[in-house]
Amino acid sequence: MELAQVRLLVSDFAACYRFYADVLGLKPQSGAVEGPYEKFSPAVGSAGIALQDRAMMAEVLGELADAANGHRSLVVLRVDALDAYCEKIVERGATLLQGPALMTDRMRVAHLKDPEGNLVELQEWLLLSG
Repeated sequence: MELAQVRLLVSDFAACYRFYADVLGLKPQSGAVEGPYEKFSPAVGSAGIALQDRAMMAEVLGELADAANGHRSLVVLRVDALDAYCEKIVERGATLLQGPALMTDRMRVAHLKDPEGNLVELQEWLLLSG
């Protein structure tokens, strides 16, 4: 078994597309800015994040027609230089909710939300940085 992707169901596809591509700097697979689907990949690794238009999935699973509420996901991305990355994405329009700050003796994190309210955690693994 292989994890192919984590898919987020979103209502404002274009805003989320811009966030993951332009703010976080992930590479879109096809350039489908208006959706209904797009996969984003980081510069390294094989895992990806995909966006799926919520209304399209509601046609398959009717229960998804209800408005989403509460936090249903947490996207976690590992970065090498957390402070520099956070400075870059704030310049691109991100708003940090917390951090960068030490979470454990082995990891520093920062948190933000995408345009749909999905939580994003940025991690810097201290053991990898020496």
